[in-house]
Amino acid sequence: MRIDYAEISLLGGRNDNQDRVAVAVSDHAALLGVMDGMGGHADGARAAETALKVIVDAFWQAPQPLVDPLGFLHLNIGRAHEAVVAIGLDVPMDQKPRATCAVCLIQQGACYWGHVGDSRIYLLRNGAILRRTRDHSHVEFLLREGVISAEQAHGHPMRNFVECCLGGELYVPEMAISGRIPLVPNDVLIACSDGLWGGLTDDEIAPAFAPGGAPLSAELGRLAEQAIAVLGGSSDNTTAAVVRWIGNG
Repeated sequence: MRIDYAEISLLGGRNDNQDRVAVAVSDHAALLGVMDGMGGHADGARAAETALKVIVDAFWQAPQPLVDPLGFLHLNIGRAHEAVVAIGLDVPMDQKPRATCAVCLIQQGACYWGHVGDSRIYLLRNGAILRRTRDHSHVEFLLREGVISAEQAHGHPMRNFVECCLGGELYVPEMAISGRIPLVPNDVLIACSDGLWGGLTDDEIAPAFAPGGAPLSAELGRLAEQAIAVLGGSSDNTTAAVVRWIGNG
């Protein structure tokens, strides 16, 4: 498997960074993971770190390529939720650690992804957003139902309010798991927290990482800095991992 990848996590306008990011790459598979500790809850950073460790450890322990990638995502996002719940068992409900989650697996010429909350995954192809995850939020529901436009959603005062997350309640949260998505050479996958997409439009994200352009790390840094500059002092932790699929070796 031939890929190129980079990751970034910037503080933005916050006092501490509660996001966590990882890229795990083996000979036959790769995993992107971004967790966003929810800033209004205690130990958001610990929640994000705990959840990411559960999933990354499971990836390294699994024979690769994975026989059941969708089952892997469902099982281990659930386990990550249970681990975050466990660290907040003795904490009042309004202070329990929580995090959003976006995880993408790449193997055998295809990708599979799962997410909870408003951390996102994008698939870019030929300068366009071919697919992206849909946030677990009321604003995303209004957009999907045609009640508001994409422009109205981008500036909506409730766009950062999520309807489900890892941690908090004991029950397993709603999670969105994709099917198998075939890849073609030069496809780009981005996993990111809302700190990145919140300061950028789809038209600004779509043409990023063009073949023959700046290295992935430089282009990712440019996007992250742009998102922070747009939001200024209200900017959030800005975190992302990006992979360019080159092909099978």
